[in-house]
Amino acid sequence: MTTVAALSLFPNLVFRPSYNFCSKRVGGKNGFKVLAVFSEEASGLERKSNSSVWGALFDVEDPGPRQLPVVSGKILDVNQALEVARLDLQYCDWRARQDLLTIMLLHNQVVEVLNPLAREFKSIGTMKKELAELQQELAQAHQQVHLSEARIGTALDKLAYMEALVHDKLLPEQKSKRPSGPTSEPESETYSPTTSSSNSSQLQTKSQRRNLNVSGPVKPYNPCLKNFWYPVAFSSDVKDDTMIPIDCFEQPWVIFRGKDGQPGCVQNTCAHRACPLHLGSINEGRIQCPYHGWEYSTDGKCEKMPSTKKLNVKIKALPCFEQEGMIWVWPGTDPPKATIPSLLPPPGFQIHAEIVIELPVEHGLLLDNLLDLAHAPFTHTSTFAKGWPVPSLVKFLTPASGLEGYWDPYPIDMEFRPPCMVLSTIGISKPGKLEGKSTKECTTHLHQLHVCLPSSRQKTRLLYRMSLDFAPWLKYVPMMHLLWRYFAEQVLNEDLRLVLGQQERMINGENVWNFPVSYDKLGVRYRLWRDAVDKGADRFPFTKQINSGLWS
Repeated sequence: MTTVAALSLFPNLVFRPSYNFCSKRVGGKNGFKVLAVFSEEASGLERKSNSSVWGALFDVEDPGPRQLPVVSGKILDVNQALEVARLDLQYCDWRARQDLLTIMLLHNQVVEVLNPLAREFKSIGTMKKELAELQQELAQAHQQVHLSEARIGTALDKLAYMEALVHDKLLPEQKSKRPSGPTSEPESETYSPTTSSSNSSQLQTKSQRRNLNVSGPVKPYNPCLKNFWYPVAFSSDVKDDTMIPIDCFEQPWVIFRGKDGQPGCVQNTCAHRACPLHLGSINEGRIQCPYHGWEYSTDGKCEKMPSTKKLNVKIKALPCFEQEGMIWVWPGTDPPKATIPSLLPPPGFQIHAEIVIELPVEHGLLLDNLLDLAHAPFTHTSTFAKGWPVPSLVKFLTPASGLEGYWDPYPIDMEFRPPCMVLSTIGISKPGKLEGKSTKECTTHLHQLHVCLPSSRQKTRLLYRMSLDFAPWLKYVPMMHLLWRYFAEQVLNEDLRLVLGQQERMINGENVWNFPVSYDKLGVRYRLWRDAVDKGADRFPFTKQINSGLWS
């Protein structure tokens, strides 16, 4: 079974351009190219020979709003889920045809603008204006094509998952013989959003906790862990004339903005003599190597080679996207997913600080620390937890299948967002103090985002964003960002001395996850999720969504 939300592909708005045309088809190494789109005034012979071909291609009925199967609650059975997947593919097919048609019609308009007969009746200024408008429309259409390609890839992934579900239904005896473990979570544990679980599920979870072993040198990262969108920088740090070097999964990259202002992420190594590109400069939206001046665009193509004949050279570039004030990259080998999760704070909050810190610790150990609140009264005695009482019992309450929940007795909500993000909302009365037993009972709140980018096996790039739903005037206090950074570094230093000690002992063979207790629940679930990813599981434990990198 799966959820309705996990299968939804339809956008809110759909357009259906009208058309009436013919076109020419020519051979070539790329298959076919559209030379022109003719109106109804084109020659009758040309229309007769081509209209049937192109008419059949584009004359596909608009699927219209999808009618989801009527079910109780939000759970679909296998057959209903297959029907939803079929409707998704039907929409993707129609959408892709409309995208191609839109580009062809815009191409026709460009041909009309450049028609020698039309030039005699138009000024150069008018033609420039028309061409500029058409160029903008073409750019939007091509962007829509890329979105359609991503939607189709996602739909095919979901269809493959549906096929696996059908296989499970037809062969229940094989399903019952699956070994227990982090890659074979029971249905209620993996997809049910209920707040309770069966006795067998509880026994399995306890067995998994006893077997949790994180020890020894950090192993090379599994390629499956790379097949996610990763935030790597804040938009405000990437200026038109700046470069940001980063390490991601032990590979050097550099982020910069191209001519169009869009960010790009390319290999931080010149193709000529392996010089680090970030030591160079930005020249007209290209990154210039400081050694011999070779210049690279955001797609990695070398566009200038001073003092020599230009060669066809290209360095590796990662898919790069900008959303809600953050730069994201896709370091994996699988095609990027169509949707990037939102990491903005809840409504009513304003962002007050965005801080980037490089830490000499493996990112999994840092996530373990961030997902644990019970250590605060003992570790952070000089900063935010100064004066906190030590409760007799600390629990993390969460749905049976979730990676989010809230702390008892602290008024703090927390969530692990795959692959490396931690979001938390803290109810406060004034800095360093807590009030109430839940965030809903508190009048003011602090929202935090921690992104733990795996730079290498013993290094993490931490992106920290802090937001408040009170005191908006603090944003305008001079040098306030320096104070926030100082405070953040003080808190991290309290953690770092402990985590570095853990890392040293872990490398020497000690298990950093011995005897998990009640307040370790979220950290244990992260480790089981991570273990499933490392083993290349088809689906991940404690996640309600299909294994597609999407969040609803």
